[in-house]
Formats: sequence, C-alpha cells, structure tokens
Amino acid sequence: MNVLVLHGPNLNLLGHREPDIYGSQTLEEIDVEIVQLAKQLGAQVSSFQSNHEGQLIDRLHQAMQDGTNGVLINPGGLTHTSVALRDAISALSIPVIEVHLSNVHARESFRQQSFISPVATGVVCGLGKDGYLLALRAILAKLN
Repeated sequence: MNVLVLHGPNLNLLGHREPDIYGSQTLEEIDVEIVQLAKQLGAQVSSFQSNHEGQLIDRLHQAMQDGTNGVLINPGGLTHTSVALRDAISALSIPVIEVHLSNVHARESFRQQSFISPVATGVVCGLGKDGYLLALRAILAKLN
C-alpha cells in the first residue's frame, strides 16, 4: 500500500510556530514517525509539504495516476478557504483522511468550518502528531 501524506501551508514551521497549539515536534520529526509506523504495517509513505495551494492540488492530481492508494492531508489554513482543494479531493477515487494537530472545533469560529471534511473519508483532529499515526492506521484498515 502506498499512502501520500500532504501537509499544507505553514506546517513547515512546526516546532517553532505556536508550540502550545501545534506541539514542539518539527514536520520532519513527525514524517519520520509516520514512515516508521508505515514500515511496521507493511506500507510505504511519501510526504509532500507546500505553502502553495496549486502545488497541493497538482500533487493530488498526480496521486490519481502514480499508484497512490490513500491520502492523509493536513490542509492547514486551506481547510477553511479552498474550494479548489476540496474539488481536487472530491475527484479522487481513493480514501482521504483529513488530519489536524489541534482541535479545530475548540478554536476560533472560522476554523470550525471545513471545506474538506464533507469529501473526506474521515477526520482526525486534536490529537497532535498522534492524529497522523491514527489516521495512517485507519486508512490502511480501510484499504485492507
């Protein structure tokens, strides 16, 4: 199984940006843990981070053709603003799980609206980096 992990805008700042909300681990450290768990579960993971909406959309389009079996996506702030990202996810015929480090439902009201959730297979939020690991387990279970 091949799983794509997409990280949206500003997630490259993890470990530095608001650690009280997002934790102290860097994106690279989180990616290492995801890859390690994937290996234990017999899967492969590729990760991609961009601060640019179009690059995330292009990577989703590529996933339609490159043997990707499932996607974990933390769209960051695009969660609440991007119809285009929603449409790219909607076009996929593979499962997609939306992941958020913080509990977006306990934050500002504008963060409580997701354009992604209605087209995602599932949503994990508020569990920090463990949310990615749980989402990986969930997507692999769904694929099996």
